[in-house]
Amino acid sequence: MAQVVPDLVSLQNPVFRSYLFYCSILVIKMMGMAILTSVQRYKNKAFVNPEDVKSLKIKPKTDENVERVRRAHLNDLENIPIFFVSAFLYMMTSPTEYMAKTLFFAFTVARIVHSIVYAVVIIPQPARGLSFGIGFLITGYMALTTLLHVL
Repeated sequence: MAQVVPDLVSLQNPVFRSYLFYCSILVIKMMGMAILTSVQRYKNKAFVNPEDVKSLKIKPKTDENVERVRRAHLNDLENIPIFFVSAFLYMMTSPTEYMAKTLFFAFTVARIVHSIVYAVVIIPQPARGLSFGIGFLITGYMALTTLLHVL
């Protein structure tokens, strides 16, 4: 009897379900960074646009705490979208469920840890570099695996 293989982009495919789950977590995480930036702005009264400070009757200014959160958010915006693409393409190589889920999970944890040690509970290097590197290597591994698969 032939085994039925689930469609790639189907909720019946456990790898695709995992992809959707971790991508959703990462989207919510990035949205949280936007909220954290706003919280830091109000907490430190650090607004850079004149229209934002007019009603508060303060001068525009920057603050290192706000800038740190913004840099962490920018780092997310530079790395998470390429993970979305790389992971989606990687799924098309029919990876094992275990490997795909492990990579998706590890990337997500690495990005959460990166934001925490960068912007919430500042921990000296190499904590931030390691969490960044793990995510970077996972994205690169999936892209390279996909590339080699199609050659």
